[in-house]
Amino acid sequence: MRLIPVLTAILVTVFLFLIVVERDRLLGLASGGSDSAATGDGTTPGAAQPAQESGGATDDPSMVRVVAIHSTARMIDSAVVLRGMTEADRQVQMRAETTARVISQPLRRGTKITSGDELCRLDPGTREAMLAEARARLAEATARIPSAQAAQIEANARLEEALINDNAARKLSEGGFASTTRVASAAAAVKAAEAGVQSARSGLESSIAGIESAEALVAAAEREIGQLSITAPFDGLLEDDTAEIGTLMQPGGVCATVIRLDPIKVVGFVPETEVDRVTLGAMAGARLTTGQQVAGQVTFLSRSADPLTRTFRVEIAVPNTDLAIRDGQTAEIAIAADGASAHLIPQSALTLNDDGILGVRLVDENENVLFKPVDLLRDTPDGIWVEGLPEKADIIVIGQEYVEEGVRVLPVFEEPA
Repeated sequence: MRLIPVLTAILVTVFLFLIVVERDRLLGLASGGSDSAATGDGTTPGAAQPAQESGGATDDPSMVRVVAIHSTARMIDSAVVLRGMTEADRQVQMRAETTARVISQPLRRGTKITSGDELCRLDPGTREAMLAEARARLAEATARIPSAQAAQIEANARLEEALINDNAARKLSEGGFASTTRVASAAAAVKAAEAGVQSARSGLESSIAGIESAEALVAAAEREIGQLSITAPFDGLLEDDTAEIGTLMQPGGVCATVIRLDPIKVVGFVPETEVDRVTLGAMAGARLTTGQQVAGQVTFLSRSADPLTRTFRVEIAVPNTDLAIRDGQTAEIAIAADGASAHLIPQSALTLNDDGILGVRLVDENENVLFKPVDLLRDTPDGIWVEGLPEKADIIVIGQEYVEEGVRVLPVFEEPA
């Protein structure tokens, strides 16, 4: 009864021995061949031969096998690609400058307005009465001018008369025909006349000052009344409803927000490494998240970098007559720059050398590895465009991380994607 398990164990052991130790011979028997069927060069008929596309190099086990592509440079329209967003060409919040209640019906958001349209009208209150009072004071002050001028003329005449009398008294006194008392009286009359002239001049200046004060009051009252009507500064759209009727507006209170979307700006930020490639007036295109593509020209390039990101603001003016583009939409921007000769390679082919420089590894005519730094031009779904390589280059796309410059490799070439 115990013989069958023992035989089974022996058979299993022999089978495992044949699989592990005599695997090659077992495979040979299974394929119908034998050691005597081997060819003279030691290879078995039907065995796969390694494909060599490296120009006849021998299959040295010490050489590293890499995958490379034959790449030829092509001229492309280079562009500076940025991420940005749309912005209204102009936007302003119309605020109150005085305190009053709103007495106009509100305008609803989205309403098209033109420059000068009234957005909010405030209650004048007693401002009209204050203006009338200021104008009355101005008229009163103006009426005082003739009497003040007449008083000054009269004072000047009295001064001249006193001077004549004083001069006559002095001459008569010198000839012994007038007493000293008369001379002193004439001198006193001159001083009194001079005081009168000074008083008349002060009265005239006071009247002029009264006129200026009244004019200031009139101007202030008129300005206060002018602030009761808040109007649109330019053509555009209402972003929000205007202030509701009955709202008490305080100085600085928002009446309405007005924006202008035609033309609209597409704003991006250029890194300092590429800012020299952007010029004013350059053609640019943008693709919005909705798929809409627009085109325009560069109208502004900042001269000062953002202190945090070290990037420069660039603005592109885009026509928007139908107002289809909204403020704040995300956009992918491409700004036209000078063309460049570049290679299209897989992104995975990029690597770093020991100095941290970005580049690719190439295979030269002797199948030795070279490292070439590259500059990135554009990222596409098919790969990335780089410049800085020779016109024709054999670029390692798989295995570049396992070889160093000067090492001889066994390249296997594939067709570029």
